[in-house]
Amino acid sequence: MADLKPGATLDPEAAAATIRAATAEVFSTMLGLEPTPGDYGLAREAPGPIDGVVALIGLAGQWAGTGMLTCSASLACTLSACLLAGEPGVGKQAVDDEVLDSMAEITNMVLGNVKNQLEECLGSMGLSIPTVIYGRNFTARSLGEGDWVVVPFACGGDRLEVRLRLVNEQKPHLIRHGFPPQAVRV
Repeated sequence: MADLKPGATLDPEAAAATIRAATAEVFSTMLGLEPTPGDYGLAREAPGPIDGVVALIGLAGQWAGTGMLTCSASLACTLSACLLAGEPGVGKQAVDDEVLDSMAEITNMVLGNVKNQLEECLGSMGLSIPTVIYGRNFTARSLGEGDWVVVPFACGGDRLEVRLRLVNEQKPHLIRHGFPPQAVRV
């Protein structure tokens, strides 16, 4: 999986297997759910118009990119109830701050596990704090090159998608192009 050419992308089959394993582990351990994975696919763009919840998390290092988890509002409420109360159906009927916080935590666990597994082949990576968006008929984008590896899951009659796009940056970018480096005094 670790093709070290600048601009190289992940082996999609290996990335999909990693996403499946990480999602299954988090869902069974933390939520008491068994999501059913579907066949993975590749997508050039992020999903467009969405009704529901999107959680984005950045990954940085020699390999850099974005992870994304998307689901409907009703599934987000169910997942939140499972995380906080330990059982589905005992929770919110509408998305609120608690549900959004739960989705951030679930995204952090799933994509954190993906990152940990991929680090064995790709080297050390950092993980950002998740950003969670909720609404109707919106599009979320993450700038970058390469295809998204998309793994759908059936969960309680609803659909969850986990997406990952990583590109080999050869060297981590420590400064933005066009801005002079700052002197650091110790």
